[in-house]
Amino acid sequence: MAGTLSEGREKKTIAEIFETMEYGPAPEDDKVAKAWLDDHEQRFGHFINNKWVAPEGRNYYETKDPCRGTVLASTIQGTQEDVDQAVAAAKEAQKSWSQLSGHARARYLYSVARHVQKHARLLAVVEALDNGKTIRETRDCDVPLVVRHLYYHAGWAQLMDDEMKGWKPVGVVGAIVPWNFPLMLMAWKVCPALAMGNTVVLKPATYTRLSALLFAEICAEAGLPAGVFNVITGGGAMGSMLATHADVDKVAFTGSTEVGQILRRATAGTGKKLSLELGGKSPVIIFENADLDSAVEGVIDAIWFNQGQVCSAGSRLLVQQSVYERFIEKIKLRMKTLRVGSSLDKVMDMGAIVDDSQKKSVAEYVEEARQEGAEVYQIEAPSGCFYPPTLITGVGTVSRVVVEEIFGPVLVAMPFRTAKEAIALANNTIYGLGSSVFTEQMTLAIETAKMLKAGAVWINCHNMFDAAAGFGGYKQSGYGRDGGKEGLFEYVKPLWQERLSFKVPQFDLSKFGAGYMADRPALNPSQHIVGSPGDLPKVDRTYKLYYGGAQKRPDGNYSRVVKDAKGEAYALVGESNRKDVRNAVEVAGKAQPGWDKRSGFNRSQILFYLAENLEQRLDEFVQQLVDVMGTTEEEAKEEVMAAIARLFYWASYCDKHGGAVQETQLYGTVLRIHEPVGVIGIACPDESPLLAFVSLVAPAIARGNSVVAIPSEKHPTPALALYQVLETSDLPGGVLNILTGSRDHISKYLTEHQDIQAMWYFGSLEGSAFVEHTSAVNVKRTWVNYGKTRDWLNKQQSQGEEFLYQAVQVKNVWLTMGDIFAN
Repeated sequence: MAGTLSEGREKKTIAEIFETMEYGPAPEDDKVAKAWLDDHEQRFGHFINNKWVAPEGRNYYETKDPCRGTVLASTIQGTQEDVDQAVAAAKEAQKSWSQLSGHARARYLYSVARHVQKHARLLAVVEALDNGKTIRETRDCDVPLVVRHLYYHAGWAQLMDDEMKGWKPVGVVGAIVPWNFPLMLMAWKVCPALAMGNTVVLKPATYTRLSALLFAEICAEAGLPAGVFNVITGGGAMGSMLATHADVDKVAFTGSTEVGQILRRATAGTGKKLSLELGGKSPVIIFENADLDSAVEGVIDAIWFNQGQVCSAGSRLLVQQSVYERFIEKIKLRMKTLRVGSSLDKVMDMGAIVDDSQKKSVAEYVEEARQEGAEVYQIEAPSGCFYPPTLITGVGTVSRVVVEEIFGPVLVAMPFRTAKEAIALANNTIYGLGSSVFTEQMTLAIETAKMLKAGAVWINCHNMFDAAAGFGGYKQSGYGRDGGKEGLFEYVKPLWQERLSFKVPQFDLSKFGAGYMADRPALNPSQHIVGSPGDLPKVDRTYKLYYGGAQKRPDGNYSRVVKDAKGEAYALVGESNRKDVRNAVEVAGKAQPGWDKRSGFNRSQILFYLAENLEQRLDEFVQQLVDVMGTTEEEAKEEVMAAIARLFYWASYCDKHGGAVQETQLYGTVLRIHEPVGVIGIACPDESPLLAFVSLVAPAIARGNSVVAIPSEKHPTPALALYQVLETSDLPGGVLNILTGSRDHISKYLTEHQDIQAMWYFGSLEGSAFVEHTSAVNVKRTWVNYGKTRDWLNKQQSQGEEFLYQAVQVKNVWLTMGDIFAN
């Protein structure tokens, strides 16, 4: 084929080829792809409402073939006006699209799937030209996965009324995808969004826009209604315009952690749903009892797939010391056979880096490692935008090439001695997207997988994907899942919930909750404090803080006066400060792993016991609520009984939400495991102070998390009266910790704390905006109420799947087979 890198090879006779067993060349014909480009005169606008839109006065960006450096086409650089037009089209289309039956939406997705299959080769060639990845990957991986997601989510559209009861579409989805898998990652966002009744405005990456535009044409050909799927192109600033648009209800983003943090801050306080699939530094663990030759092939797939430009690339190789040297030699030997060249040559293992700037970044990392004294092993690569497969050894754990995501074909190898050391090294990262374990001992593999903090764990394989298994990360690899039933929840909201859209309040984030103040003595004490007139004064009841399983005095030794319904001083509670937060988070972090290891049955028994002990003190809690809330005795009793029932509800879920078996295409088993998020900070609302506290805390601890909770700021005493209940119910110290005082002051330090994995905030709109904005510091999950109240007595609003979703994170463990029958 004209212009391929393979073209310059010397022609050999068949006999000479059999002598050398040299591959190829085997060029892919690109004439149909070029004809498609010619149809558009190599000039593309946006695709809005099933039409090409190219407003006057816009700049254009030259899309290039990374392998040859030649210009493929020019694509429009959109403006705010273009974003407005696309979002308006999606908003209008969503009115009718969401009202279609699930069967109707399933038919549309099925039609798109069929048409993608009919144009599969064209899509594969365009993707290879545009991105620089090999035609083998686009043909055999990317496009088939797009088809798989379309079919799979057509099924979920059909089943939504049965399987997603209590949920409804979010609205307009703004999808922003990166350049490494332009087509595949687009499908990961678009398919579940459309299936659940949303419409989409997609912004593809600057470098790789063509396959998205081609897919949009195919959708129109398949009959997808106008406005349901729209594509706009532009630079990075356009992504922010889309994400912050007032009529966008959900932002689905895949890309770097740094940009994910920017989007988190940009959307804070707006009410938009946000899912982030971010960077990674995935470990590949090779135990001494692994099939080393098979493991070598696993490593090849882990790091040199798509030139290492994969968020889950296995870029950290951890090999057991006893086989380290032998395995490294096997890797080097295998590297010599890797073929780097034209993306359209079907014999190539690796294509080009997407852009010269990315190639320069990769080279700088490698050169820095070389300057540090590391050994760098590379094979040859063609000139141009190609980078050779690289192996780095002899580095320390703090080297940049070990710590940071390189996003290129660079593998860093380190030895380990024991399984515990391997797990410690693997988890010694801010990321948690993927990981893999190679061993012939399945018990070792599964136990290791359980201990790894990552959203996907592959056993004796790496970089396996399927629509039925959600993909997403822990820690700074983001939150939310693409694929599986777990991925559907990113594109729905509770049936009872109104549209959440707020104007971001203007306030000084640096000063939010920063002030520390306490009350002075109250001159109007109630009888609850001093007793009835003429009687002996009451023995003082001291409400301290509660953490580590014990009552503690506040560090500042200041108090807050809590008033009853009459406005009289009812009690004095501790005023928590930053040091109290530090102490509580520390004990919660120590308690959580042990609490998680307990069986669900054991956790359920403790929650049942809590309910039993709470009922034993029913009258006391009823009187507390009557005193502080001014409710009738009947209303107070209803709240206490609802809290007892709520404890029973979550005790019942302790051993009934562990996960499932995913029905993927893998010859083997994929386990979906619902793991605890970790340490959760919970700021409770003022309404229903006992029931709201129980409703938020119980699901978190039921699923193995530990909690640092802030009870109602105005009415904390009903929650504080639980101290004795907790102490007599066998709840381990540190699992539930309670800090009283200013909700916003404590929330500020919980949200800023690096060892808090999620923050639930039920307070003001300003506080919600602060929590979401500040959570970007370590990409912690958030759940906020934007100042809107819930009816905590209404079961739809105060228990169920929404709470389970917030209390767990999904890990998918891929168990391969093949000893008896071929895979």
